Amino acid sequence: MKTERFKRNQAIINGETSLGIEFGSTRIKAVLIDQNYQTIASGSYEWENRLEDGFWTYNLVDIITGLQTAYGEMKREVERTYGTTIRNVGSIGFSAMMHGYMAFDHTGELLVPFRTWRNSTTGEAAKKLTETFQFNIPERWSIAHLYQAILNEEKHLPRIDYLTTLAGYIHWLLTGKKTLGIGDASGMFPIDETTQNYNEAMMKQFDELIADKGYPWQLKEILPKVYSAGEQAGELTEVGAKILDRSGNLQPGIPICPPEGDAGTGMVATNSVRKRTGNVSVGTSVFAMIVLEKELSKVYPEIDLVTTPSGSPVAMVHANNCSSDLNAWLGLFREFSEAMGQEVDTNKLFEVMLNKVLEADPDGGGLLSYGYFSGENITGFEKGRPLFVRSPESQFNLANFMRTHLFTAFGALKVGMDILTKEENVAIDSILAHGGLFKTPLVGQKIVAAAMNTPVSVMATAGEGGAWGMAILASYLMNKEENESLEDFLDKKVFAEVNGQEIYPDQVDVEGFEAFIERYKKGLMIEHAAVEHFS
Repeated sequence: MKTERFKRNQAIINGETSLGIEFGSTRIKAVLIDQNYQTIASGSYEWENRLEDGFWTYNLVDIITGLQTAYGEMKREVERTYGTTIRNVGSIGFSAMMHGYMAFDHTGELLVPFRTWRNSTTGEAAKKLTETFQFNIPERWSIAHLYQAILNEEKHLPRIDYLTTLAGYIHWLLTGKKTLGIGDASGMFPIDETTQNYNEAMMKQFDELIADKGYPWQLKEILPKVYSAGEQAGELTEVGAKILDRSGNLQPGIPICPPEGDAGTGMVATNSVRKRTGNVSVGTSVFAMIVLEKELSKVYPEIDLVTTPSGSPVAMVHANNCSSDLNAWLGLFREFSEAMGQEVDTNKLFEVMLNKVLEADPDGGGLLSYGYFSGENITGFEKGRPLFVRSPESQFNLANFMRTHLFTAFGALKVGMDILTKEENVAIDSILAHGGLFKTPLVGQKIVAAAMNTPVSVMATAGEGGAWGMAILASYLMNKEENESLEDFLDKKVFAEVNGQEIYPDQVDVEGFEAFIERYKKGLMIEHAAVEHFS
């Protein structure tokens, strides 16, 4: 009987694998999977955005270095484990942080440094476009970045030949195709569900809005072509193969699926693309995606309307800030431990500190924190200041301190989700959570269940994250049956034997979070004062 290792070795040699590479906010990860959707090997590259000239950005050198490093690490793991060099892959897909602004001229030159989703500099544009379209245009969206540049009369605008996202850029670099998956495209410009393409009426409105500027382009001419999951969106070119694999072993001609955003890969990785399901993705930012049965009754500035990778409408609540402040405090505790002569394993530190949350008062003991490293659109901040506040009466201990920082990591998300559940009565059967926070069992899951007041599951695949989800989308391109939907492919093939641990909300936790969120909302004036008076 063939061993699992032999089967995987043959799959690698025969090119029966799928590769997903995702550019997250702090890590670029490459994941190679087999025909059973199991991870064969992975590689990664750590990186950080930088604040340059008032904009959060990543430079092109880091983008390419990260791509090559993540792929190279994965390739070397294959060689060590299976004694085989990767020369072919069945299918590939690229994903990245959604939104942002990457504008190129006809020669392929980047006209201004990449402006990421994290920038809160487009408030005027977002407000004007929301009023014009009667459709919420968040500050992160590419169209808001473009219109704000127009309002600012930036000099590069007449030279624009192509506007895309980070995933779209990587795809273009390696395939030569200016395309985007529908989920990522829906974070650039509104999508019409009936046509599965950009909203034509709104595109016309935008062109009319800027007609007096006399630019030599119309909007549809500079946006990527929209593809849905399961369609082939190009193939790896000779140049692309040499960029991706510096060793020169990888062969061109590999089919590439549509590039997607991290929201879409999160939905796939948690099997939450059916209506009435949702997922929560936790990292530097946090967002919840709820697949809708019907349209919302009105426009909400706190809620984005995007799509699944197969084009179904999704309500997206996206908070710019989540784990950064929590990580910073844990870094401080690490310094203390080292100063005391104790070397602490990072995973152990997280586990011990997060488990203190379970010993805390339900509402966090009257403590208050805002982890606003950057602006926060849901609560109306263009800039942020990390802040911790307590009164003399607060119960100040380690358990409450940690519970407060975990609560506040989901504070802005809670404000947005309450609109969906309490005002729009959106039905949610289940929430699936993923992100590094959930590697520590139970704690993060309990807090999210309390915030959502909905059962929350974490699957064994949750730690794989978006790169694994992107590999699944690449596999769907090659391995789907005729007319097989993405929903059915995930249910019947990928997740058929995957068990998740489901936790129902504890009423004490729910009431504690409700008490905290009232304190959080009342205390926003303190955060405003910090932004105004502390530079």
